[in-house]
Amino acid sequence: MDPANSWNEEKQSAWLYRALAEAERDTRIARLFRDLADAADRQATTWEQAARAAGQPLPGAFEPTKRARLVATLARRLGPRRVKPALAALKVRGLSAYTAALSGHLLPTDLAQVGVSHRSVGGGNLRAAIFGVNDGLVSNASLILGVVGAQASTGTVLATGIAGLLAGALSMAAGEYVSVRSQRELFEYQIGLEADELKQYPEAEAEELALIYIARGMDPAQARAFAQQLVRNPAQALDVLAREELGLNPDDLGSPVGAAAFSFCAFTVGALVPLVPFFAGSALPQAAYWGTGLAAVGLFGTGAAMSLFSGRNPILGGLRMLGIGALAGATVFLIGHLIGVDVA
Repeated sequence: MDPANSWNEEKQSAWLYRALAEAERDTRIARLFRDLADAADRQATTWEQAARAAGQPLPGAFEPTKRARLVATLARRLGPRRVKPALAALKVRGLSAYTAALSGHLLPTDLAQVGVSHRSVGGGNLRAAIFGVNDGLVSNASLILGVVGAQASTGTVLATGIAGLLAGALSMAAGEYVSVRSQRELFEYQIGLEADELKQYPEAEAEELALIYIARGMDPAQARAFAQQLVRNPAQALDVLAREELGLNPDDLGSPVGAAAFSFCAFTVGALVPLVPFFAGSALPQAAYWGTGLAAVGLFGTGAAMSLFSGRNPILGGLRMLGIGALAGATVFLIGHLIGVDVA
């Protein structure tokens, strides 16, 4: 590791921690940030000594980056909880304290329990599938209704629907690939930095981890003894440091290709629904009637399925989604009718 760069990173971390401590209303978490700022200052001193020993010059005074200033400003205005992703990208530690505060997180009693509560509990793929199907339904049904409103021919409507299906599915897949890939790169970068720091100064990393457990209510002596025991196993320590200090879950890295394929398939399933009558050989206007009916059933079904995650009444959820889809479809149909372009 470059001592000069590491010195700058630690100084910026200390600056950010103090800014977050001022913005945080929870006194327990604010105290944690102040303690982490002091720890970062001590690590910066270590790197300063290493830089001087290596003959590397250091800046006369530390200046935070524009990005750090922007994130600190957002944290002051919106609260640190609402800018957690940006804080994680700047390698702010202790973010798991927010999860603990919100979920009544229990303190670990042995090494096997450390980090367990941060693991995924499932349901993410199901949720993504339902929303992907719903997106395909609403967008392609609305597109088809718009072309029908413009009085296009059956062949034109079918071609437009297929084009909308492919364009939407590919767009969703590309967006999901970039999103997951970017998240994975961030996780890998942050975990790599944590691995380097654990190798360079395990005692300091153990102290930072202990501060997090102390902020949760663990006895200081017990927390420090526990953290010291933990860092003796580098593999387990790295996993825990990623979860507890950075608020990252190594189990959630995922595959960008897999996420893109999943998104493509989910959107395609929804977008196919209003096209089924056309593929079955039906022509306008019957195909439009049947397609609209199938889309309405699909919208109600996805709205009802979303109640699994919202806790709302499934019938009300289905009716709400049906109403939203109907409004979108009617609006696009009206626009197409007003334009009145016959592209047959």
